[in-house]
Amino acid sequence: MRRPIARAVTGALGLIAVAAAPMAATAPAAADSVVVGGRPAKITEAPWVVALASRDRFGGTRAGQFCGGVVVAPTKVLTAAHCLGREVLGGEPWQLPDFHVIAGRSSLRGRGGQEVRISDTWINPAYDPATNAGDLAVLTLEKALPASYVIEVAAPGDPAEAPGEAADVYGWGDTTGNGAYATSLRSARVRVLSDETCERAYPGGVGVAYRGRTMLCAGEPDGGRDACQGDSGGPLVAQGRLIGLVSWGSGCGQANSPGVYTRVSAVLPERL
Repeated sequence: MRRPIARAVTGALGLIAVAAAPMAATAPAAADSVVVGGRPAKITEAPWVVALASRDRFGGTRAGQFCGGVVVAPTKVLTAAHCLGREVLGGEPWQLPDFHVIAGRSSLRGRGGQEVRISDTWINPAYDPATNAGDLAVLTLEKALPASYVIEVAAPGDPAEAPGEAADVYGWGDTTGNGAYATSLRSARVRVLSDETCERAYPGGVGVAYRGRTMLCAGEPDGGRDACQGDSGGPLVAQGRLIGLVSWGSGCGQANSPGVYTRVSAVLPERL
């Protein structure tokens, strides 16, 4: 039986940042490595990937990282709405005195890059915590990041979203499904799956149903490569364009349980 919980993060000091209740990892399966089944990635190949962080809330062991995000304009970062839930942050985003993004840095505790405070947050008003539909939020930064950090967002009907397309997911989350969190950026190659495949994997009833209008899913038939806890809000990229944000799933890297992503082209507001 799949029990729905969020694909959120176990923070430092044992803080469990469990967000709203979509279907996600309940009995994580071990896999090869990173972002389950992935490889080390350099921030120079994906400068648009950022870490959401708060040392006050999550401690300094991993520089306060608890979710991922992606730069879509010099002062705008997309992430998952469930990353900003009270269950995760312990309150409202504006109540975190050190809420910031870590940009331009592969290693969370390494040198270089920037730590930029978040000045405002917008949560998609159509986000439904019960179904995880519309799982998207927009963060506004206090100062602009370089234009070279910005990634193009796929438009509705973009061929990058087509079933069978190769895509890469990025993050600093659990590397095994058993609570082994990465300190350096990782990526995993997956394939976009058809809505029919995703609906068979998540038909609803016992758990939350896959909804193709605002979601897409990606993975491999035999499992082994997937996003996991701590990767929420991170980007899924195909053909050089952002197509999804890590949202939910059942387990990490399990066969016939692909990762589900927010379909950014369907949910992103026309004006950021």
